[in-house]
Amino acid sequence: MGRYLESSCKLCRREGMKLMLKGAKCETAKCAIERREKSMAPGQHGWRRGKSSEYAVRLREKQKVKRYYGMLNSQFMRYVAEAASKPGNTGELLLVLLERRLDNVVYKLNWAPSRKAARQVIAHGHVHVNGRKVDIADFRVDIGDKLTLKKAEKSTKRVKEQLATNPNFQAQSWLQLNADKPEATIVAMPTRDDIQIPVEEQLVIEFCSK
Repeated sequence: MGRYLESSCKLCRREGMKLMLKGAKCETAKCAIERREKSMAPGQHGWRRGKSSEYAVRLREKQKVKRYYGMLNSQFMRYVAEAASKPGNTGELLLVLLERRLDNVVYKLNWAPSRKAARQVIAHGHVHVNGRKVDIADFRVDIGDKLTLKKAEKSTKRVKEQLATNPNFQAQSWLQLNADKPEATIVAMPTRDDIQIPVEEQLVIEFCSK
């Protein structure tokens, strides 16, 4: 499977916003977006900020969502096609499908500092869904699914250390978290208000529909 191996900060700089790709570092002064000389787009012509065409605006919205959830283009387009095949607002359906990915859920539960770290936790077999090990990052959770950790000290220690970094953490309303065990239950479907990325999803659909 293809992976992005270059600097994650370049992606944030290109989109001009924090994509939260490096966890806690994104909240510090070390974040490239916070550093004035690094806040421009990457490349020798990054300082040039001309007026964007309609195509460019829609492309940037699509790239923003794709990079936020850590996917390559072919995988992202499969989600777009699935959302388009369902009745309802295609843009919102797309975001909900992406939000239900297991790596995103593990990140939203604060079991990992970033989605990339969450994919590593999942790939190493630390996460169980309904009592069964799931090592596929794009596994889709549903209402009633219960997430637990592998019964091993290494698994629980890693997650508890991450939870300890933010003792006042509160999971979103569609996730019921028991930080003591730790375990979690999906109690509802995520809504548009739960999706934190500032994006105009209709522009994404318009771009992908061409």
